[in-house]
Amino acid sequence: MRRSDREVTNFRELVTIMERCDVCRVAFHDEEYPYIVPLNFGLRAEGTEVTLYFHSALEGKKLRLLERDCRVAFEMDCGHRLALSEEKGMCTMGYESVMGRGTLTLLPEEEKYEALRLLVEHYRPEGFAFDKAAIPRTAVMKLNVTELTGKRRVVKNA
Repeated sequence: MRRSDREVTNFRELVTIMERCDVCRVAFHDEEYPYIVPLNFGLRAEGTEVTLYFHSALEGKKLRLLERDCRVAFEMDCGHRLALSEEKGMCTMGYESVMGRGTLTLLPEEEKYEALRLLVEHYRPEGFAFDKAAIPRTAVMKLNVTELTGKRRVVKNA
């Protein structure tokens, strides 16, 4: 990383950044160009391992790409804050971001409920009883994160 002064290396801090994000962009291998899709996600961090969960329709481009290659990259960011300096004629942006790689797999029926519960919990921490009848109509993916890096830029004024 070019700006090591902005690198986030503490695992707990990386997870905290991820918990503050509301979208995870996943990049799939697609012929000549990557295919990037923004997804809602659920998160589990145990020890020093992170697992992300996503939901999808039962068919579509990302599932076709997943069938061909389960290696993906991901990115998420939050804490965007514009800082202007009129006297210097400059502007910059504060942020926190996490990027990584891993392997993505489809979950079997018996593992879908827990993954979807984590996904809903990420957005509705007070607990939301989602309709379990939707589970058979939903594809659920699990991303085992194998590489994880983070970066933060703190700005003073907004």
